[in-house]
Amino acid sequence: MTDTILHRLHENGRIRPNAPAYYEKIGSAWVPTSWQEYTNQVRQAARALVALGVEPGQNVTILGFNRPEWVIFDLACMMIGGAPAGIYTTNSPAECKYIIENSESSIILVENQSQWEKIAEVRDDIACLKYIALMRGTEIDDEMTLSWEAFMAKGNEVEESVIDARMDALEQDQLATLIYTSGTTGPPKGVMLSHHNLSSTATNAKGLIDLSPSDRTISYLPLSHIAEQMFSIHAAITAAYQVYYAEYSPQDHLNDNLKEVKPTIFFGVPRIFERFQAGVAAQLSQAEGVRAKLVEWARGVGHEVTMLRNRGQEPGALLALQYRIADALVFSRVKEGLGLYQARLIIVSAAPISEDILHFFASLDLPIMELYGQSEDCGPSTTNRPGAIKIGTVGQAWPGSEVKLAPDGEILVKGPNVF
Repeated sequence: MTDTILHRLHENGRIRPNAPAYYEKIGSAWVPTSWQEYTNQVRQAARALVALGVEPGQNVTILGFNRPEWVIFDLACMMIGGAPAGIYTTNSPAECKYIIENSESSIILVENQSQWEKIAEVRDDIACLKYIALMRGTEIDDEMTLSWEAFMAKGNEVEESVIDARMDALEQDQLATLIYTSGTTGPPKGVMLSHHNLSSTATNAKGLIDLSPSDRTISYLPLSHIAEQMFSIHAAITAAYQVYYAEYSPQDHLNDNLKEVKPTIFFGVPRIFERFQAGVAAQLSQAEGVRAKLVEWARGVGHEVTMLRNRGQEPGALLALQYRIADALVFSRVKEGLGLYQARLIIVSAAPISEDILHFFASLDLPIMELYGQSEDCGPSTTNRPGAIKIGTVGQAWPGSEVKLAPDGEILVKGPNVF
């Protein structure tokens, strides 16, 4: 039997139908959606795409911030044999046009009116584009545009058996998604990732860091990037953990959302940890006298314990006692302030991070694992791992892959994660 992320989604809907799959904030409450309902939403969107003419081997595009509709549309396209391509929300109309044309997308899902206006500006020059669908909360009177509700209603025109047949026809080496690179060497290029690339990488992530249904994460980095897709979609479905969609404009809401969600897994880019470090350092610098000495002592204990645990060791009796005191008086308050009190895994990637920042958080009992990779490798090529973290390095080869240096210094990667 073919093992894709879509098959795993259906399995979750079958064996844990009422367990929460994702949460979104509505008003002041985080509202859950079950695995069964999540599966049904993706199937309905898949039927809608079929009704609108999307055939196996064809593609769609998505332009918007992280929301359930983004992921539902993405998975729906994969489910019927197509490939979705995310577009960065900051892209200009001309850049959006390039990706729509390059991917030969017939339908684009956009978040709101401002994103719709980008597409409206260039759509007359895009021959392949037939429809614009909107995420919830936006309605535009336009013959080419469908509200989310109207889009989903289109699915009623297609039998469920059509979706089953499309899924049954999926093959492991078939194109599943397109990830457009930043274009540092010319126009962005669509990295072609297969169903096997996605499912094997998610499986290895689950095993490497022991992901389980009791975990939860917050989705806030661009979903057009493979790293966020891996945490918010593929690994989440594979391990059946819960995803919380951050409120729009995460620079304004991220800290509040973290405090409310208390993620067990947190993935960030260096600038996020730079911002956290600046805020925590400013708070700690206000300590005076005995309190300042206590903070300094606690950070020394924290760094010593973290360095031991990074090597897979545990502190001895005296250091363990000191750690518990430091945790009660300093670490727990810092973690609660950041919303990371229950985080068992903190990962940084996408760019180099200062070792000073890593040591700073290590001293506060917040070890951060560095990971290195590319879109072409489904995200990870090498990674540190729990019990084997060496600050200032990107760790060991990703499970199942091989990494070596060519004579000219080029990094060569081989494995099931490679496109």
